[in-house]
Amino acid sequence: MMAARKTANTHFCRQTSANMAAKQATSVRVRLGIEQHLPVCIYDVCDKLGVTVRFIDNNMEGMYEKNARPKIYLSSKRPLARRVYNCAHELGHHEFGDGSSIDELKEDAERPSWEDPKEFKADSFAAHLLMPTIGLRGAFNSRGLEIQTATSEQIYVIACDFGVGYTTLVTHLSVGLRLMNSIRAAELKKVSPKQIRSRLLGQKTASPLIVAGAKRLNPRVDAEVGTLIMLPKDAFVDADKLSPVGQFKNASLFEAVKPGIAQIRTPEWAAFARIARKEYMGMARYRHLEE
Repeated sequence: MMAARKTANTHFCRQTSANMAAKQATSVRVRLGIEQHLPVCIYDVCDKLGVTVRFIDNNMEGMYEKNARPKIYLSSKRPLARRVYNCAHELGHHEFGDGSSIDELKEDAERPSWEDPKEFKADSFAAHLLMPTIGLRGAFNSRGLEIQTATSEQIYVIACDFGVGYTTLVTHLSVGLRLMNSIRAAELKKVSPKQIRSRLLGQKTASPLIVAGAKRLNPRVDAEVGTLIMLPKDAFVDADKLSPVGQFKNASLFEAVKPGIAQIRTPEWAAFARIARKEYMGMARYRHLEE
């Protein structure tokens, strides 16, 4: 949990706020019948809670509109994982009964601003909803990994499982859950997601990369056209929407080339990729419909 302390400017107890956020995240899962350890699709969660999510062409993180039909607006220009976290953050404002709000674009999107009590609580809610403790422990255990000693590449893969950013996961493990010490977290943050993608692919790329396989708890792979998806070498996919672009010793690399839902199968695992148009604008529930 977050360290208990008060700030000079806002005079709120972070520990109390973090506890409230964790309980509210658990409550959402209970209300929707979602098991506490499973990754969630935040857009499906919002839909079930009656909160409309829309992607717009705007340089901001997100906006929550409080009214009889609550809405969340997200920038289609932000990276995929950032959109997920921003959506969960705005849902936090909704769950805590906050008024309408706009979260402006941050120069360093991975560095949270926690001086405002409402923003801190919304961030904590998002982290606990998207990255539940029991789910994270299970993801590491199923791979025979220790949280404290896992490599940056291994943590990147687990971040893919939960649909969040690499640095976001490291921050939650160290600051939110205290499952990783600050020294190790600082070391991991010195490695950028771009560097990790280069290591995994053996070459530099500007494209987003999702890694998925049999240990993945999440049967959904949410992507957009242009996303690279690394799968087990024996994976069979819908070639109409996922085009092969490379082979590795134990993996195959595909690129999402067409909107829609693509099946993924191996002898021991199955999933489906929901592919949206590049920088899709419109209601989230329709993001992966075919042209």
